[in-house]
Amino acid sequence: MKDAFAWMTWTLPVAIFFISVVLMLIGMTVWEIRSPTMERKGLLPIPTTRGDRLFIGLLSAAYFNLGWAGLTDAHQGFAAAIGFVVVVIVMRWG
Repeated sequence: MKDAFAWMTWTLPVAIFFISVVLMLIGMTVWEIRSPTMERKGLLPIPTTRGDRLFIGLLSAAYFNLGWAGLTDAHQGFAAAIGFVVVVIVMRWG
């Protein structure tokens, strides 16, 4: 019988991705405890907190990466770099 999780390919980039997400969540938790956030309105059409902006930024980066993978044959590293820039922009000015 095959392992239920045999379909998941654990490579170094996948591990780095998941470790990065966990570190971001830990960092955001510590930041929130030390300095509670206030809602603000930036580029996004809704008032958001830091956690909201992180979530929206990560979703945006994920959808961008999926679109990149589905529509181009270019190296996925470019999409990851652009996704990182998207997260930074949303966190700073969103």
